[in-house]
Amino acid sequence: IPGQVLQLLRGAQRGSEDRKRSLGRLRWALQNEETQQEFVRLDGSIRTLTGLFTSSLADLQLEAARCLHELSHSSVPAVAEACLPVTSYLLTYLSGHSLELTELCLYTLGNLVVESEAVRKQLLPQGIIPVLASCIQSPHEAVLEGVGYVLSQLLQAKEAPTDIIPLVLDSALPQHMLQLVCSGLKAGMGAAVEFAWCLHYIICRHEDNVLLLALGAVPALTSLLLRLAAQIPQDAPEGLELLVCPVLRCLGNLLAQTGCQGHDGRLLVALFLILQGFLQQHPFLGQECLWLLNNLTADDPFFCSALLSLDLLPALLQLLMCSHMGTVLVLTVLCNVAEKGQFQCQQLLQQPLLAQLLPLLTLPDPEAVGQCLELLHLLFLHCPEAVADFTRQGGHQALEQHQSTPELQERAQALLDMIRQPPGA
Repeated sequence: IPGQVLQLLRGAQRGSEDRKRSLGRLRWALQNEETQQEFVRLDGSIRTLTGLFTSSLADLQLEAARCLHELSHSSVPAVAEACLPVTSYLLTYLSGHSLELTELCLYTLGNLVVESEAVRKQLLPQGIIPVLASCIQSPHEAVLEGVGYVLSQLLQAKEAPTDIIPLVLDSALPQHMLQLVCSGLKAGMGAAVEFAWCLHYIICRHEDNVLLLALGAVPALTSLLLRLAAQIPQDAPEGLELLVCPVLRCLGNLLAQTGCQGHDGRLLVALFLILQGFLQQHPFLGQECLWLLNNLTADDPFFCSALLSLDLLPALLQLLMCSHMGTVLVLTVLCNVAEKGQFQCQQLLQQPLLAQLLPLLTLPDPEAVGQCLELLHLLFLHCPEAVADFTRQGGHQALEQHQSTPELQERAQALLDMIRQPPGA
């Protein structure tokens, strides 16, 4: 193979007719991981490829760009690092006229930054963030998707919170990202999904999201979620769930950091429409919706009341056994509601709630059982009349089995003590 690669490289170097053909064959050869490593070990190989990549002959330049793109797929950091001399040219050609070349350069950069910290460290002073801020204004969907890909790779890097996110926040990127996510389906699903994940990486890795809040991220994403929910199930575009997921996460994290901004009960309805439309085919979205629902109801009486007044409780209780994490989250949301006091607990008890909690006490899952005990404690505290009902349904025995479980025995005992108290005590 090394001899073959050398031959193809020499063929591409010579001014002969078959230069482009040699480069094309080299590109196919570079799809092999061993060949990629052999290639970068060859003396002058990257220099030669860079020379062809910067050629004034458009077809040669494009073929050399395809070779570099194949190299960038390598998962060996040494191969990515061998491409260091070409990064400044990749950035330069992002502002060129050829759409295909721009797209190739973007995906090559995106692949290189995944594998190598050295590449990322070189690209930042070379101005990758301002260049991407310029590219994000392109009218071409393919370019936008490529920009989203590069950015999402950069924002996932281990040094992103200190070295990359501050630069991104100081650029024009955040407002463009938010616009593209919220115009979602007009800009193209692929680009919207990439930028939604970019926003998620910023929000969850950056402690102070004042800038995004000032740009109106919460109302904008809420409005987007309402529009997306309205498209289910009639005319939901292909892959809609891929956009819904990061949007739910962005909202959930922003609300967890700031508390609720604005009270729109329609957001709850949207969450249940998404659950109803996607849960069977895409169960992972159930957890995302419930996590956001937990953040909405955690410290907010408005959303707890809205959950009851909009009659969404039966739909929530149907999710009690949807998955391990789903069970825990539904119970947590019910605790959020029960914490608000007697009226809310009475509303909860109008459902066959106690009958649904009893089987949960037999689960081999201390986290779910613990959350169930927490909910029972709140119900007994605010509605002592629930105790007799619970005992009648065999709750006493269900609690006794947890007296020997170290992490549950204290809470189980506290509930048993409540049950044993004489009425009116």
